[in-house]
Amino acid sequence: MSGVGRVTVVGQPNDGRDWVGALAGSAGAAGGGDLRHSRGPWLRAAGGADQLVTLLGPVKSELEVAHRGVTAGAGALSALAELGAVRASWERRIEDARKECGSLGGKMRAVVQGQTQANEAVKNGFDGVKAPSVGGAR
Repeated sequence: MSGVGRVTVVGQPNDGRDWVGALAGSAGAAGGGDLRHSRGPWLRAAGGADQLVTLLGPVKSELEVAHRGVTAGAGALSALAELGAVRASWERRIEDARKECGSLGGKMRAVVQGQTQANEAVKNGFDGVKAPSVGGAR
């Protein structure tokens, strides 16, 4: 049957192994027609994004501390103005990266929740379908 294959959903009741779901494309595409996904990679990626937010947190204050000694002995060098502009640019970039990583963690967790709800809806849709009996019994 083209377009129909076994769907294994890790993290679902019975790992989703007791139902068959329709797949986009042919059953022979991409490794035999089985679709397999799990919440683990999404949750690990969300955790990684959260860790980046934490790791980037102290960077702005570390830049400030590193620049204290530079400005004290340099007087009116024109390079200081450039250094200040570069520092400000990096501070903006670091803050933007923290904000982006902070939003990604929640978005990835929402994907897991959406997948779980979609899997349950599809499984529930198949629960009411009776498979034809084998051997021609009526």
